[in-house]
Amino acid sequence: MNREDMDGIVHPEDRDQTRPLSASWLAGAVAQALDEDLGDEPGRDVTTQATIAATDRVSGRIVMRTEGVLAGAPVIKETLIQVAERLSLPHPSVELHAADGDHLTAGTAVATIEGPGHAVLIAERTILNFLSRATGVATHTRLWVDVLDGTGARVLDTRKTTPGLRELQKYAVRMGGGINKRFGLFDCAMVKDNHIVAAGSITAAVEAIGRRFPQVPVQVEVENEDQAREAIAAGARFLMLDNVAVEPLRALVEVIRGLEDEAGPIRLEATGGLTLATARAVGETGVDFMSVGALTHSSPIIDLALDLD
Repeated sequence: MNREDMDGIVHPEDRDQTRPLSASWLAGAVAQALDEDLGDEPGRDVTTQATIAATDRVSGRIVMRTEGVLAGAPVIKETLIQVAERLSLPHPSVELHAADGDHLTAGTAVATIEGPGHAVLIAERTILNFLSRATGVATHTRLWVDVLDGTGARVLDTRKTTPGLRELQKYAVRMGGGINKRFGLFDCAMVKDNHIVAAGSITAAVEAIGRRFPQVPVQVEVENEDQAREAIAAGARFLMLDNVAVEPLRALVEVIRGLEDEAGPIRLEATGGLTLATARAVGETGVDFMSVGALTHSSPIIDLALDLD
């Protein structure tokens, strides 16, 4: 069911979920990671530069050590180019054998690399650090997408990301088939319990946002029917149903859906205490979304490695 707002306000969830990783973010993040690893530009790798001649060339493959959903492939070329340019070396060549979003088995080659040994080996750990974390998020997200298949509910991420890696982690969620919720504090207003206390009521908070930022979508966190009715009466058309058990959630969703004939479409999101074991039951209550902070704050990494020929 399409629940787009009638007032033309664009929700983060409605943005293109196939959009690529930001090239500007990637360039900056790789540069910072290399500074950490090598010291200030041009930096040095005392082991590699002492044991391998600058003229030596190597070839190898980046390989999945375990099964997972690939994310972060653009990191490979960007990192190799930056290292080569720091050291005034020719750019290594990269041939990708898989695309972000592909579900790969253990042993699958993600990419083949050939070029100056200094560039390849110095770039190795930075590439793998980004890839393993992004692939872990995508793999974890795909588990939620699969368990919700057929329920009509979609899994959302949250702002519970690693500082500095939000762009990568939210990209990985998209590659896993999930949906990005708001990127930050600027693109969607979310009225939570502390905002309600500070403003005096749900109504006061929603009305204040409408006056100050009329073109920003507003979501309100509610825990019961009374709060839901107040939020809807105040003009909110996106409710976060927080920490509501499955059967009470089902009843609350039914009540809210009954208000749509008069109020118009209302987006509903379940959140709080969600697990893969209970996800399908929650999805079948009729909510549109389920937000899961664990996608970005608790996904285990997926092991990848660089194997030289």
